[in-house]
Amino acid sequence: MNSFFIGIVILLISGFSAGKFADKLKVSVLSILVGIASVFCLTPAVQSLVKGDYFIKTFDFNSLFGAVNFVIDPLAAFFIVVISIMSLVSVIYSKGYLKPYIEKGKNINSHLVFLPLLIASMMAVVTCQNAFMFLICWEVMSLSSFFLVIFENEKKDVLKAGIKYLVFMHISVLFIMIAFGMLSIKAGSFDFSAFKLVLENNVHFANIIFILAFIGFGCKAGFVPFHNWLPDAHPAAPSHVSAIMSGVMIKTGIYGILRIISLIGIPSKSIAYTVLIISLVSALYGVLYAISQHDLKRLLAYHSIENIGIIGMGLGVGMLGMAYHTPIVAILGFAGGILHILNHSIFKELLFLSAGSVYTKTHTRNIEVLGGLIKSMPKSAILFLIGSVAICGLPPFNGFISEFLIYLGMFRGLSIHNFFSCVMILFTIAGLALVGTMAVLCFSKAFSIIFLGMPRSEEAEKVQEDASCSMILPMSFLALLTLVIGLLPQYVFAVMLKPVSVLVNINILDMVSPGFLMWTISIFAFAFVVFLTLLILLKLKFTKGKIQMNETWGCGYNRGNNHMQYTASSYASPFLTMLNPLFKKVFDIEKPRKLFPQSAHFSMHVEDIEEAYVIEPVVKSDEWFLSKFEGLQDGNIQSYIKYGLIFLIIVIIGSLFM
Repeated sequence: MNSFFIGIVILLISGFSAGKFADKLKVSVLSILVGIASVFCLTPAVQSLVKGDYFIKTFDFNSLFGAVNFVIDPLAAFFIVVISIMSLVSVIYSKGYLKPYIEKGKNINSHLVFLPLLIASMMAVVTCQNAFMFLICWEVMSLSSFFLVIFENEKKDVLKAGIKYLVFMHISVLFIMIAFGMLSIKAGSFDFSAFKLVLENNVHFANIIFILAFIGFGCKAGFVPFHNWLPDAHPAAPSHVSAIMSGVMIKTGIYGILRIISLIGIPSKSIAYTVLIISLVSALYGVLYAISQHDLKRLLAYHSIENIGIIGMGLGVGMLGMAYHTPIVAILGFAGGILHILNHSIFKELLFLSAGSVYTKTHTRNIEVLGGLIKSMPKSAILFLIGSVAICGLPPFNGFISEFLIYLGMFRGLSIHNFFSCVMILFTIAGLALVGTMAVLCFSKAFSIIFLGMPRSEEAEKVQEDASCSMILPMSFLALLTLVIGLLPQYVFAVMLKPVSVLVNINILDMVSPGFLMWTISIFAFAFVVFLTLLILLKLKFTKGKIQMNETWGCGYNRGNNHMQYTASSYASPFLTMLNPLFKKVFDIEKPRKLFPQSAHFSMHVEDIEEAYVIEPVVKSDEWFLSKFEGLQDGNIQSYIKYGLIFLIIVIIGSLFM
């Protein structure tokens, strides 16, 4: 456990240390220090995750809030592994991403401080088991990520997105504070072990606490309807920060929910159904809005909401299994959900980093003006394709394994002898299948419009791939992980049982059938990869490595151009037209008014219905209300003195009647 805190200390000083070096060396030094810190933090975590060991370190703060326990159990260890590896990958990638900013003279010292601070605070959140200290670590995590989001604070939309994110994070922490406050009063302690005694013996109180905690943690995770910050913050942040936030940070919200479940013991049926329904809605909502996006990073942000929904489905199935005393359903549900946390971290980071590579070369996130990049950026194109296949849940990559476990848990859940449970599970199975179908539609659109066809603008035409290893190698490592997990699911599944054991008692006999299925999947996955490799080798042999180029028949046109191909809008339009009521479409039209018009254009973007019909009206009402008090701030010092005197008189008069 001591090595873990050595790693935390190294993280805290790494940003300041890196800032002392020359601009060209700063990110390299930070990467080295974060790498060393990760090794220290991983040492006890891997031991706990493999052997099931528990590590406890107690700090005494009697004058403030008593003893504070930092605990590494298999659940915390799993999150430490995810945080350490995924964050390190993004930090290494940041060297290439930040290079253009450094060359333009931008000061990145504060960015280098807040980046490891975010990593350290996430580590502290998943190990701290004292409510008061947990909230402090949680707030540090929110504030450090806020400063990372507004890296380009000279841009108005970035600053707006950052402030919106900060507001939502404080709504999140408010609900967590209320839940922990009620628990602390009831238990007479801030320690999680005292909370466990209270929650296990009071079902009604446990339901109230879970709802409050789910809103707080769900806001951080991005469940609908608490998701509204996410599609704005991720595009605003630098790509390596987006990768950490989407791949890692939002999972701390899932950790909070899992930790509350572990304290409750057996959740009530109503709570389990609530989680399952919200998760299903989140998954459908996220993928549906992702399809309609033209901003690449915004598209990926909505897919984070979708995948949080898929993780939530696994948790919901696990909770149903616990509520109906069906351990195999609980184990498969939780195992699938927890494994999808890891899988989503891998392929979502891969996609965000690939999107960052595209952005650094084209300086745009607008899919509509891209095209043909596979010719100029082949490495990024292949890596983006691997991430796309993985996020769609297709074999032989990792997304298939976790979704298969969730499916398996749901099908085993049909054995629960309850009509409503069976109906709900059937709807969830159908919903998850629909989500997978829409994900394929979305990423076939994204990949084909960005990388295939002809360039649609000068930005896409004058591109040359960066050969920087700091960007390509991290993405290649993530792509390799997606394949390794897909090929060796039996070993990954065995490791996942350790964090699941914190939530459910595992009977090894129940795991024989799922373990056999994992071996079967592994055999078929290897066979598929070998078959595909042989096909490629045969093709290379017969074509001698040469590709014959032929023009497609152009229907009488002499030569094709970039206007004679699908756009992102036209590609998705047939599907989205069927679901018009679920969107608010905003059009920008300049109609041609002459026989030979000088200019004309048409564009359309889709607004989030929650943003349009809930958030914006509330913000406008708030602005209207506050505008009524603008006259008070007239810049006159005498007026301010008068306000102070009036306040003092009111306080004195009020104290007389108390």
